[in-house]
Amino acid sequence: MKKAFLYYSFIPLIIGCSGQSKNKDMATAAPKEEASVHMKAKTINEDLPTIGVLIFEGVIMNEVIAPLDVFSNTDAKGKTRFNVITIATENKTYHSAHGLQITPDYTVDEVPELTVLVVPSSYNPADQTSDSKLVAFVREQNKTTDYVASHCAGAFIIGETGIADGREIVTYVTGGKALQADYPALKVADDSKVAVVQDGKFISSNGSLVSYIASFDLLEKLTDTNHRKFVESAILFDRLKM
Repeated sequence: MKKAFLYYSFIPLIIGCSGQSKNKDMATAAPKEEASVHMKAKTINEDLPTIGVLIFEGVIMNEVIAPLDVFSNTDAKGKTRFNVITIATENKTYHSAHGLQITPDYTVDEVPELTVLVVPSSYNPADQTSDSKLVAFVREQNKTTDYVASHCAGAFIIGETGIADGREIVTYVTGGKALQADYPALKVADDSKVAVVQDGKFISSNGSLVSYIASFDLLEKLTDTNHRKFVESAILFDRLKM
């Protein structure tokens, strides 16, 4: 019952990831040219699993922040459990759909070994599915990662790679028909009823704030229920269930 309440409580909040269009860019226009910036790679503890979160122009920040928030928290003993990094195709400053600027920790050409790859979305997923370097990176990472997570229209990037053909996947609310039409080899779940789907190594969500639910589901698989509950409490996510 709590899960159902949590899902429906999120519906008013996922407008930012619903009603998307693959042909119309709803994001605020960003500068067409961006000078290269100095990027100092984040230090990696090789004894810890690494969570890599993709970023690109027009990315929806909730879907980046959710995994950063969930996996960066320490455990009850104050120990770090994961490396969490952002990854992009170029060393430059990117602009989110709502104007937040972010510089990646690594580029796709120098990324460390990942345990999980997180694929967020934008309001114009055709920009990502037509990016051959980005698509090739996701396809290659699938060979070595334990999990691949997609949020919202990130499912279209997954579809473009072909790595989840025959697997169940969900996308943003109202986006399922378009995803199924574009990538018929996917088993697209009913996004009007399903918030999060896991099929094998693939976990997907409606996106936006629902990305937190999927991130916690994955956190629990990589750790345990107690750690999930601890982090939910640490960021007050558990208060949303009350």
